[in-house]
Amino acid sequence: MTVSQPRPAARRPGRPTRLATGAAIGLPTAGVALGVAQIVAVASSRPRSAPVLAVGAAVIDATPRPLKDFAIRQFGTNDKLVLLCGVYLVLAVFAVGLGALTVRRRAAGFAGLAVFVGVGCAAVLSRPASTVVDVLPAVVGGAVAAGALLVQVRSSRTATTTDAARPRLLNRRQFLVTTGAATAVAAASGAGGVVLGRTNAAGSRSRASVRLPAPADPAPALPAGLSDFFTANRDFYRVDTALTVPQIDARTWRLTVRGAVDRPVTVTFDDLLRRPLRERDITLNCVSNEVGGPYVGTARWLGVPLAPLLREAGVRAGADQLVSRSTDGMTIGTPLEAVFDGRDAMLVVGMNGEPLPLEHGFPVRLLVPGLYGYVGACKWLTELEVTTFDAFDPYWVRRGWAERAPVKTASRIDTPRPLTTIAPGTVRIAGVAWAQRRGISAVEVSVDSGQWQPARLADGPSPDTWRQWVHDWDATPGLHTIRVRATDGRGDVQPEARAGTFPDGATGWHTISVTVSA
Repeated sequence: MTVSQPRPAARRPGRPTRLATGAAIGLPTAGVALGVAQIVAVASSRPRSAPVLAVGAAVIDATPRPLKDFAIRQFGTNDKLVLLCGVYLVLAVFAVGLGALTVRRRAAGFAGLAVFVGVGCAAVLSRPASTVVDVLPAVVGGAVAAGALLVQVRSSRTATTTDAARPRLLNRRQFLVTTGAATAVAAASGAGGVVLGRTNAAGSRSRASVRLPAPADPAPALPAGLSDFFTANRDFYRVDTALTVPQIDARTWRLTVRGAVDRPVTVTFDDLLRRPLRERDITLNCVSNEVGGPYVGTARWLGVPLAPLLREAGVRAGADQLVSRSTDGMTIGTPLEAVFDGRDAMLVVGMNGEPLPLEHGFPVRLLVPGLYGYVGACKWLTELEVTTFDAFDPYWVRRGWAERAPVKTASRIDTPRPLTTIAPGTVRIAGVAWAQRRGISAVEVSVDSGQWQPARLADGPSPDTWRQWVHDWDATPGLHTIRVRATDGRGDVQPEARAGTFPDGATGWHTISVTVSA
């Protein structure tokens, strides 16, 4: 005798699944929360208090160093976009789960929303420059989202539990109307936040109004024959932790010098412009730059010498570190000896003949030649604190990077490009080499591990800039390996041994392979 097994009850045609209903409820709810929070954040002139940006910044802080290095290598300056996309993806998954949970148990769903808001508030408060007021966008966004969630839940429960065909049809329409309305609110608030952010772009408007004075101490003229010596502002590398570029009005900007000083000083942007300005050509590079990497550039900078300002404040005996703070809370520690040893340490206001671009620190950034950016080039500067290395560890030092990081000697092959096929005959191998503060005295090229051949060096304006070099090679058919090494102004040859960027900069000879056609 065959016993038939009961068949599972078929889902009624047209009845939405719990996951689909959860997505229809949760995604608009999250969108409302984030959109309203963005509007409040921008309207209150505190865009950094937007929960998504705060969560993203907290993720950056918590990300292990190897993963950060991987992101920089793989995505370059798009690493922040990739991070934000990842944050939005995680939020979307959480929102779907929240919606599905709410359909089943309303109280649990609202508890999940409270967690959603709480995470945003915690991320906001974790930022170095935050105050209690900064949680207002997350709280307001959460409150509006709770109302949207309640309306949708009531509609969804009726729509999925009514048995009569006609009422179910009418309630489904009601459900679609409520979720559609919530979606419209989310889209409108999100778009409104973007538009409001653009109209409130104080930094862009302020920068457009700035007229920089002529330098009292102009940069020396470039030697004849240099081409593409400067890196255009649009091409200059950008490596920082800011998920959005700070918008600072130069009219309200203030810089405070405090700490171990006799006379704390506060200056405005106009105060700086009234001081004698110095113009210098300086190469700046990031400690995250791999051998042969792109995170190095040379610009003509305009700024106020830093040492006289610190002398006015009266630096006390025993101080050995200058901590610079950015408007977004970033801290960078610079050896005080590097400010007072005669190098062109500056509070920079101009770059390549125009006011600092927003993404490079407008209105004012710090620049100390000869140091990697993470110890000598704070952007969006608001405070300088004179202290000691024993008393305070800046942002990157707390993450294991070196306290003092002088730039290491490096060289790079720019042409020919790696893994390209070139014609036989005379081939020009060219690139740049740098060793800020020491200068470059020689560059040599080796093909297929052969004898090192001297390259011709272009004259450089100062030891603080890179030097362009070129070597003519009689290329023969086949696969070839090309290496370059530099010697600094002290006679020290760039080391061959490869080392990664952590904790104080990469070392090694840049090596490429090319194919010469038959």
